[in-house]
Amino acid sequence: MTDDLRADFAQLAASLRAYVEWHDDAGTLGFPRATLPLTVREHTPAPAPASAKAPALESTPALESAPALESAADPVVRLPQLAAEVAQCTRCALSATRTQTVFSRGNPRSSLCFIGEAPGADEDAQGLPFVGRAGQLLDRMIAAMGLAPERDVYVCNILKCRPPGNRRPEPEEMATCIPYLHEQLELVRPRVIVAMGNTAVAALLGTKLGISKVRGQWKLYRGRTLVMPTYHPSYLLRPSPQQAEAKRQAWQDLQQVMKELGLQPPAAPK
Repeated sequence: MTDDLRADFAQLAASLRAYVEWHDDAGTLGFPRATLPLTVREHTPAPAPASAKAPALESTPALESAPALESAADPVVRLPQLAAEVAQCTRCALSATRTQTVFSRGNPRSSLCFIGEAPGADEDAQGLPFVGRAGQLLDRMIAAMGLAPERDVYVCNILKCRPPGNRRPEPEEMATCIPYLHEQLELVRPRVIVAMGNTAVAALLGTKLGISKVRGQWKLYRGRTLVMPTYHPSYLLRPSPQQAEAKRQAWQDLQQVMKELGLQPPAAPK
């Protein structure tokens, strides 16, 4: 058996294990005898302008989500409506302290979604997720995957409002806000979700295990969407004896995502 074939079998086993674990957590007593076929939408990138040479990252075709199950609502119509509803939300006390809500950034047709915890001060001021120091690191990580942050990925958070002082979200706040995220993901339908940090992993997977226990292991969101748990960029920026190792592990996690999506990192400049 070749190394590539062995790696493919390992990836398949990881996906199957994640599927079985999710059903075990949900209390499933059996599995259906047939499943819906999974289809992937073909995509042809738009040609670059003839007058200018495109940079290396622009040569990577945009990733689009596979419409394995059709949503009842048109994402092009419904996502802006949902963002407007979020902007008017007063369901929890965070609405009284926010500057503005933070819905998403990036391409809602992408097959890759990054999800973090909650907006910080920069995000609260600009109304966009991951625009501060952690967001700048996230963009560099995305670029290292050979992708363009605004074209090839979709980025959002568990909470749409900033907790005062950037404190960790309360369980009640998460429970109140997460239906918005569930609908977002139902409309975007990414093939892979990268869950960044303890809060995102706990909210998406319903687990109490810390990020160090689950990072690098394929899991499932709602029984059908692959999730790769990894460290939050803000943790990677925090000086500690574990910082270098955490960055190495985070890159390993993203390499697994790249393999799942059939991506190759950009060539190093000569």
